Order: sequence, then structure tokens, then C-alpha cells
Amino acid sequence: MSEQQPYVKQTIENQVGYIEFFHPAHNSLPGNILAELAQTITDAGNNNDIKVIVLKSGGDRTFCAGASFNELININDEATGKVFFSGFANVINAMRKCPKFIIGRVQGKTVGGGVGVASATDYCMATKFAAIKLSELNVGIGPFVVGPAVERKLGLSGMSQIAIDANTFYPAEWAKQKGLFTQVFETTDELDEAVKTFAENLCNYNPEAMKEMKKTFWQGTEDWDTLLAERAAISGRLVLSDFTKETLKRFK
Repeated sequence: MSEQQPYVKQTIENQVGYIEFFHPAHNSLPGNILAELAQTITDAGNNNDIKVIVLKSGGDRTFCAGASFNELININDEATGKVFFSGFANVINAMRKCPKFIIGRVQGKTVGGGVGVASATDYCMATKFAAIKLSELNVGIGPFVVGPAVERKLGLSGMSQIAIDANTFYPAEWAKQKGLFTQVFETTDELDEAVKTFAENLCNYNPEAMKEMKKTFWQGTEDWDTLLAERAAISGRLVLSDFTKETLKRFK
């Protein structure tokens, strides 16, 4: 049986737009999938058939393992590095600017850029298996691109704790206490039922009210198009360092 192909797909059910991404390597996302995801979120925001968006990933075990490792080890110049790290920046900015509430459905572990995506949702539910880790320091870079989104949810204290402690998975309950997850469920089935009920209930509310609420929630982030591009350039520079090149060889 051949390995399943990466995808981004959208389905609409009872006015809820379900956007799902998948990659066979633990949902680690290469640039083309990130670009497709950002565009799908933007399009859903403009689709009058959709009132609320649910963001989820395929597979059982991992929500998102961050950026594609294979692409990371092949970066050889700063410009390519900036483009690579802009992938998650573009997804986060698409989520930020989307006029509709985005509900996160996190069924398993999430790492690096995946923590940024979860943090950029407007309301996020998870299972008890959804431990989080910012592993970037391990390879000689840092969570520069996702940092603003993670800090916005966890606070500077929580974000800096997991950014410095780059080897540790922090349990879902910790992420809930810090404000990333609203609820933590025992099973994926329970999570899915709760997400569906919650999202469909939101569809009964005034779309204009939700749009205005979303604007107020994201006040103070108007500079993120520029900020996250600058952060991507920092990572793009650091990934070329001797330290990171040597570390990546060992990981490979």
C-alpha cells in the first residue's frame, strides 16, 4: 500500500467550514502545503456559505510536527531561508486576518510551527494527548516566527518557558492552564463531538458581531505582516550557521 499523499481539503457541513491538512511525516508541513493552507483559510473567510471555520489535521497521533525537516536541511542561502520560514508566518497571518472565528481541533502532539497554528486559532479544544513543544532551539534557531502567536496565548512567561526548555513536551493540561486550550478531552471522538456542537452553535450568532469581536481580539497585531517577515529573516539567517548545519546533519 502506497504512503498517503499530503493534502489540504475543505468541506462544509451545516455552515461550518472544516479545513483539514495532512502530511504522512507526522503532519510536518512543506512550503507548498503551507501556502495552500493559508490560501484555503483566506478563501473560507470570504465564502458566504461558511459562518465558522474548524481547523484540523488528518491522522490520529500528531496535530502538526512543525515545518518539513527535509526542506529545512536543504536551505543554503538567506533568501531561501526567509521564504521557508515565511510559510508558517503566512498561515498565522491568514488566520489573524480571517473575518470568521477559527476553532482549533488538536487531537495529538504539536511541535514548533504547529504550536503557532494552534495559538492562532480563536478557540482551541484538544485531547489529553495534545502535548506541546517548541523544539527550535534544539537545532540552533528559535521560535521567532510563531513566538508572537504563542506569546499572545500563553503570555511571555509561558512562551519563554517552553521556548527555552526545547526538549520537553508540556502536557495538554498545562497548555489548558495557560490558556491555549479551552477544554481537554479523554478521546478524539469526544473532542470531535464537542467541536461539532460548539461550531454549529456559533453559526446561530450574528456574523457581523462575530466579525467585530474577532477584530477586537486581534487588536495590537496589525504590524504582524512586517513583524513575522522580519522574524522569518532571523530564522533564515540562523539556519545557515555552522552550529545549525552540524546539528541538522546529526538529526539526519
